[in-house]
Amino acid sequence: MQRTVTSSLGTALAVGALLLSMPAEARELIQNKGSDTLVNVAQAWAEAYQTVNSDVAVAVTGGGSGTGIAAMINGTVDIANASRAMKQKELDLAKSKGQNPIEHIVGFDALAVYLHMDNPAKSLSIAQLAEMFGEEGETETWTDIGLEVPGCKDQEMVLVSRQNNSGTYAYFRKAVLGKKRDYRMGTRDMHGSKDVVDLVEKTPCAIGYSGLAYATDHVKMACISKDDAEDCVMPTVATASDGSYPIARPLFMYTNGEPAGEIKKYLDFILSDRGQCIILKKGYAPVRDVNCASETD
Repeated sequence: MQRTVTSSLGTALAVGALLLSMPAEARELIQNKGSDTLVNVAQAWAEAYQTVNSDVAVAVTGGGSGTGIAAMINGTVDIANASRAMKQKELDLAKSKGQNPIEHIVGFDALAVYLHMDNPAKSLSIAQLAEMFGEEGETETWTDIGLEVPGCKDQEMVLVSRQNNSGTYAYFRKAVLGKKRDYRMGTRDMHGSKDVVDLVEKTPCAIGYSGLAYATDHVKMACISKDDAEDCVMPTVATASDGSYPIARPLFMYTNGEPAGEIKKYLDFILSDRGQCIILKKGYAPVRDVNCASETD
């Protein structure tokens, strides 16, 4: 059986609206590309920055962490967004091409496990998830874990994943399946984070993973435990920030060398109270405690 890849028009068109409204007199354009997990907050940062410096426009494009990292390696982007750290082989390739990627942590995310609203599951362990999503896993139906999902024909699990150039895909594989285990065949691989949640919402049999910021009132999130001996933890901004949620991760931006000029000013804005309040508002954990009472963005 082959894995199914489902395209997302929303992700394909996830280009900052600033390109359409960029003033003709703008003197500098910052190209920002990569992670679909970060694309919404990256667009919000870009829009807010226009009130800080209207002479600089930031063009934001999604496409996945792998897309942004590839652009960084090839020297065609100013800032690459990633929901995973660059691999050593990627760093080596970048340096062989004269690039020097520098890592900047701009926030934290809880990678939530989404369920259909009718699914009676409340908590799941990392081991259970590994048997669902991992190759040669022993869990293929909801009855295998003692559940019966209303509206789910034959109780066969529909596993909703991301495409393999996604940082979310790579992080879930490392954190849940383990470095030496691959995904089982037959997962439905979505190009965008929102697409995962949308499919789970419409599919009673489904279970999928995506960033916490994409949660809606039309899906459930599972409480996750590291193992059967520990209490489960719900994905929240607080549990992502303090590391108690088992599938929490840092979110990265990469620059070619230490940032300077307008790129440094833009990253300073992202890491400022105003920028960190924007990422908090979008459903992610900031890199530090911030007081957002006076922030309007």
